[in-house]
Amino acid sequence: MEQLITENSPVVYYVSGRDRDEWVLFIHAAFVDHRMFTKQIDYFKSKYNVLAVDIIGHGKSVETKKGDSISKMSDWINDILKAEYIEKLHIVGVSLGSVIAQDFANRYPGAVSSLACFGGYDINNFDVETQKKNGSAQALMMLKAMFSVKWFAKANKKISAYTTQAQEEFYEMNIRFPKRSFMYLSALNSMVNKFQTKPREYPLLIGCGQFDIPLELEMLKEWKKREPAAKVVILENAGHCVNMDVPLEFNSVMYEFWSKKI
Repeated sequence: MEQLITENSPVVYYVSGRDRDEWVLFIHAAFVDHRMFTKQIDYFKSKYNVLAVDIIGHGKSVETKKGDSISKMSDWINDILKAEYIEKLHIVGVSLGSVIAQDFANRYPGAVSSLACFGGYDINNFDVETQKKNGSAQALMMLKAMFSVKWFAKANKKISAYTTQAQEEFYEMNIRFPKRSFMYLSALNSMVNKFQTKPREYPLLIGCGQFDIPLELEMLKEWKKREPAAKVVILENAGHCVNMDVPLEFNSVMYEFWSKKI
C-alpha cells in the first residue's frame, strides 16, 4: 500500500488502488495499527479502492503537536477524503475503530456509503454505569502498561483475540505501542453521548465474535433494539478482533453486506 500523510495532520494513511468504483476505509483497534487488516486489504484490494489509517499515537501516526488528540480523528479522516477526492466510502471499525467510525458518521453522514462496527458499542447511547466500569477496566490495563509493555501486551492479546495465531499477531503489534500514546486516548469520552442518532441514510452492520465478553453481546442487543434496521452478525470461533480470528468469514460477511446480500 502507498503510505501518505496530509498537511497539518499526524495521521498516516495507506491507499491501495484508485481506479475502482467504490472505496472502503478500515479503522483498527486500540494498541495495534492498520496491519490488523492485512488479510482484508489483500482480499479486497482487487474489488475496491482500499483506505486504512493509523490512529493517532499508533503505528506511524506519532509525529504529533500540542493539542492533538483522538477527538480530532474524524476531521483528519475528512481531510484525507478531500486529499484523495473521495466523496463517499464504506467504513469498517473494530473496537476503538468502531468508536471513531461512528463519530465520523455523526459528523459527516453524507460521506458514508455504509457503516460496520465490530466489538464496539453505540456511542450515542452509552450507559453511564457501563462507561464507568469500562473506564475502570481500561485504567487497570494502562497501569499494567506503565510497569511493562510486554506484560500489558501478553494480557491484552488474550482479551483482544481468540485464536492463537491472532493473539500472536496482535501481541507483535501491541508491544510497539508507545507508552506516551496513552495520553491521546484520554479524550475518548468526549466522543461518547455527544450526538443524537439521526435516521441513517446508509446501511448499518453491527457485530462481534462468539467469544467476546458477555457485556459486548448485551450491548449489541440493546443497540439492535434502538436501531431495528441494523444488520447483526455474531461470528463463530472469534473473540473481540473478529477480522483477525476468522478473516475468511469476516471478509465474506463484509462482501455480502456491501453487495446488499445481507
